[in-house]
Amino acid sequence: MDTTVTVAGADLRPLRGFLGFSALVWGVSWVGAFLPWPTAVVALQGLGAREIPADPMLDYWLRMASGAFGLVGMLYALVAWQPVRYAVIIPVLGWLMLLEGAVLLVHGARLGLGPFPFVADVSACLLGGMGILRTAGRAVPAWANPPVEPDLRS
Repeated sequence: MDTTVTVAGADLRPLRGFLGFSALVWGVSWVGAFLPWPTAVVALQGLGAREIPADPMLDYWLRMASGAFGLVGMLYALVAWQPVRYAVIIPVLGWLMLLEGAVLLVHGARLGLGPFPFVADVSACLLGGMGILRTAGRAVPAWANPPVEPDLRS
């Protein structure tokens, strides 16, 4: 089965771009899984965190969250690589970005966070999610929407 042919030969580049962008947004979290704790603390403080105590549970949670977010990024990368094959999950990934953007917006505003990285995170999620949902239909495989034969009996 040819998984590169889409309905009406749609251009997959915009969809792949939004999926790839989202893969980077999530995937950058992998960095936190491998940094030594003191370096991770400096990086988090550079993003606006206050003093972070040396605590084994905080270290563990950083690795857990970084690993999970990195794996989500890998999923977006996989779908960007073969969007027709994984067309069924693309709208879910778009909604995931929008919902994450909403969570960040609500809680960032509630906590009174400064614009960096709060605005960038929210914007990335909303832009990625809207872009994915707007272009998701380009990945519909041709076999999923066969041409309709005209009824010549009338």
